[in-house]
Amino acid sequence: MDRVQSVSPQQSAPARDGRTAGTGQDGAPGGRRAAAQRQQMRQDLATAAMELFASQGYEETTVDQIAAAAGVARRTFFRYFRSKEEAIFPDHDDTLVRVADLLASAEPEEHPLDVVCRGIKEVLRMYASTPGVSVARYQLIRQVPTLREREIAVVARYERLFTRYLLGRFDTAGEIPSGWQRGGEDDSMLAEVSAAAVVAAHNHVLRRWLRAGGRGDVEAQLDHSFEVIRRTFWASSAPGARRRGAVVAPGASVTEEEAATTGAPSATSGGEVLITVARTDAPLDVVVDAVRAALEGVRQA
Repeated sequence: MDRVQSVSPQQSAPARDGRTAGTGQDGAPGGRRAAAQRQQMRQDLATAAMELFASQGYEETTVDQIAAAAGVARRTFFRYFRSKEEAIFPDHDDTLVRVADLLASAEPEEHPLDVVCRGIKEVLRMYASTPGVSVARYQLIRQVPTLREREIAVVARYERLFTRYLLGRFDTAGEIPSGWQRGGEDDSMLAEVSAAAVVAAHNHVLRRWLRAGGRGDVEAQLDHSFEVIRRTFWASSAPGARRRGAVVAPGASVTEEEAATTGAPSATSGGEVLITVARTDAPLDVVVDAVRAALEGVRQA
């Protein structure tokens, strides 16, 4: 297998003529130009690899052939990718950085599951931006076990990133979701399960979209999957925790539409009003038991 492990794909890349691309601060013209050149070269190499894999087979294609098809030298290929299978996934490194930045810049008041869902949607948009390439890649990966293993490793990176973010929410002084207890024994389990559920939902929706030839509103399908996960794992939010764009304060009333959006229970229009009295210093479990007993009394009357 064509592979060079000693060279990182993150190193500065040369231009097509062999000269080193200009460097500079990220916001400087030179830095932006170099980043654009690097991204374009990665895309050119990935396109050449995909075309060769499709025309003559994955195992039969060499790095030399990919480099020649892209119009560069073999050593240039290894400045961007460590192996030919890595060329199948040219965008994941940059996407992983964008997702990490999104998690790091999220407002602490936003529900952590919503933040993770926004993060995985960045991955979906990466695929959806080039449907034809994504469908061809999917078909190729299904035929080559080595590429399937590589894809599994790539997916695991996102899952670990989301798990670390969710666990990090327990280390802050802000509100945490209802059902989670900072320092509780179930923290790590809930973080891992939630992260895995979001990634699995993304993969399910993405594969279904790819099997359909990249047709359909894939973001809407993913949003529906997110709602299923919220209802299943995160039925309620902590006091004051908000979904992106809306705040639900403790004790505030919500409309039926808002309740459906936030996962909060809503009352029917035909229900009666029950008034209970409790001391302000009464423990919460005592208040809840009193309300539950009163409701049961009304139902039995």
